[in-house]
Amino acid sequence: MVDRNVAIVGAAGAVGRKLLDILEERRFPVGGLTLMGTARTAGTTMEFRGRSEPVELVEPERFEGVHIAFFAVPTDVSLSLAPEAVRRGAVVIDKSNAFRADPSVPLVVPEVNQEALSAHRGIIASPNCSTIQLVMALKPIEGLSRLTRVVVATYQSVSGTGWEAVEELRTQSRSILDGQAVKPKVYPHPIAFNLIPHIDEFEPGGHSKEEMKMVTETRKIMGRPDLAVSATTVRVPVEVGHSEAVWVETRRPVSPEEAREALAAMPGVLVRDDPAEGVYPTPLEAAGRDEVFVGRIRKDLSSERGLAFWVVSDNLRKGAASNAVQIAEELVKRGLC
Repeated sequence: MVDRNVAIVGAAGAVGRKLLDILEERRFPVGGLTLMGTARTAGTTMEFRGRSEPVELVEPERFEGVHIAFFAVPTDVSLSLAPEAVRRGAVVIDKSNAFRADPSVPLVVPEVNQEALSAHRGIIASPNCSTIQLVMALKPIEGLSRLTRVVVATYQSVSGTGWEAVEELRTQSRSILDGQAVKPKVYPHPIAFNLIPHIDEFEPGGHSKEEMKMVTETRKIMGRPDLAVSATTVRVPVEVGHSEAVWVETRRPVSPEEAREALAAMPGVLVRDDPAEGVYPTPLEAAGRDEVFVGRIRKDLSSERGLAFWVVSDNLRKGAASNAVQIAEELVKRGLC
């Protein structure tokens, strides 16, 4: 592949750092590399391919000559700066929620809907981490029989919030084990030895924004605006790796054996399903891996057309950085950037 000049906005954050790692691991054809951040991180350096690369203050002019710009920043920053990067000739791959609902912006998981990339107008959105692993498991089921309903409960790790949340989990865990009281800062309640059914803000009607992201993004990626989707999202005291309990209904009954075979054939999915022998996905197993792990595949006893299964993935890799790099690889392969 021809080398591309690459920029990472938010390079010093959890996803930005992982992007650097994965670009190196996957030997992406990086020519020039521009790392950008806030005034707090500008002036620091980061390692890439044995070199120290400076983090510069993010400014629109720095996108000149950039072919691909990864954005791993809050929504307001993406809304402000992504169009500036596009005006200067870059293709933006954005990890925020800024453009996911925009009908003119492709929302892409390459194994699921890579064909959507051909319609991009300079910006491509990478989905929410919990949505990515869900649609990776739904796609092969949909190939067997049209999905009519999806219900999902997530168990999301603290690294989805950022490194400050990981440190809070560690600090609170030590304090509680030492018999000391803890005062939460990152979350509204202590996260150590606890579960919090509260991710992002709540909307009228009682659903959180995280839950509604899963609804709208799943429909868009699957090309199913009519698909019935219900989500409950929960933060759990795990450092890395999101888990999901999923129930689906299909137009015709699908057996666990059919589902297992279809999932095993899906690129990027690894079936781990032998509960009698203690074989099923866990966040510890998924951490550091790009595969989406699926197990506990079984009939849903409450519905003759239902299946239940368990999905686990590293939220910093496939849930964020790896998916973004895979999008970039597909853009280069198709000559779209």
